[in-house]
Amino acid sequence: MLSSTIHYLLAFSSKNKDLQNSLKNLLGFYPSNISLYKLAFSHRSVSVSAKNGMSSSNERLEYLGDAVLGAVVAEYLFKKFPFKDEGFLTKMRSRIVNRKQMNKLSLKLGIDNYLNYNISNKQRGGSINGDAMEALIGAVYIDKGYNTTADFIVNRVLKIHIDLDEIENIDTDYKSKIIEWGQKNKQKVQFEIAEVIVEPHEKVYTIQLAIEGEIICVGKSYSKKVAEQQAAEIGCEKLALV
Repeated sequence: MLSSTIHYLLAFSSKNKDLQNSLKNLLGFYPSNISLYKLAFSHRSVSVSAKNGMSSSNERLEYLGDAVLGAVVAEYLFKKFPFKDEGFLTKMRSRIVNRKQMNKLSLKLGIDNYLNYNISNKQRGGSINGDAMEALIGAVYIDKGYNTTADFIVNRVLKIHIDLDEIENIDTDYKSKIIEWGQKNKQKVQFEIAEVIVEPHEKVYTIQLAIEGEIICVGKSYSKKVAEQQAAEIGCEKLALV
């Protein structure tokens, strides 16, 4: 009995060591708390509910990682484009962190090879890869703090796998796309001015996008057209049209 326990512990330790070495190649450092990373790769389909009702899936880490990713990308773009306005920076950030881009980045980094799930390949087609990418960022943040997380995102993700010129020059008319979707699916799509703030030299427009009378998102810019496109882009992401 004692012998089998020792063999089990050695095997468990060996698996953890293999995972640590593999993650070192991905992240650029050795993880300190390996259980965090295992949780980051655990889809809700394999979660186990604890006595307090909490489930052992990556959803909470995904929530945290999404927030950290947004902050790091915002800071990166702010420094990269010192003379661009808020509308441009918002558009670029949205194009980098949207679900489609996160799924692509996850596959490029090989995060799908770490995933622990219990669903069919067809069901995997949604956001499981992008969710794991954000959960991994959340795990890094808890394990190593903001600076290490920012370094990983900027130097191992953005600078290697993101072409800013290509993203900047994407010419997508999101407003037309979502209007066409509404016509095809017999859904009433409306862009309405929610607020206009008059500043000393310009106006700031807040545009709300409503589908069948329900507001699903807003866009804000000094240009009414840009604000509409921002709202439309967010709406397209929510409807999985991009």
